[in-house]
Amino acid sequence: MLSLRMINANWLLQILVSIFLAILFLQSGIDKVADRRGNLEFLRGHFAKSPLAGMVLLLVTIITILEIAAGGLSAIGCVLIILNRDPTVAFCGAVISAIAITALFFGQRMAKDYAGAAVLVSYFLLALVAIYLLAR
Repeated sequence: MLSLRMINANWLLQILVSIFLAILFLQSGIDKVADRRGNLEFLRGHFAKSPLAGMVLLLVTIITILEIAAGGLSAIGCVLIILNRDPTVAFCGAVISAIAITALFFGQRMAKDYAGAAVLVSYFLLALVAIYLLAR
C-alpha cells in the first residue's frame, strides 16, 4: 500500500518534470519563431554538408511545431496536475517531448555533430522518466 508521502512525492515529481519540459521546449520553440531568420541561417550552415541540406525550412517548421506543442502541453499539464491531480495532458507533452528530442538527435547525427547529439541524451532520458512518472 502506498503511503501518503509516496503519493505526494510522485505528485511533486510530476509537477517538476512538467515544468522542466515546459521551460525547455517553450523557450526553444518561441526562439525559433521570434528569430526564425537567424535560426534558419544557422541551421542551413549546420546542415550544408548533410543529406538534409535541402529540407532545412521544412524540418525547422516541423521541429518548431513539435517543441511548442511539447512545451505548451507540459505547461498546461502542470497546471492540471496541481489543480486536478490529472497528469494526462502532461503525459502527452512528455511523449511529444521524446519525439522532438528524437528528431533533434537524428538531425544532429545527420549533420555529424556528435557532441551536440550527445547533449540530447540527458534530455531524452528525462523525457522517458517523465513518461513513466506521468503514465496513469
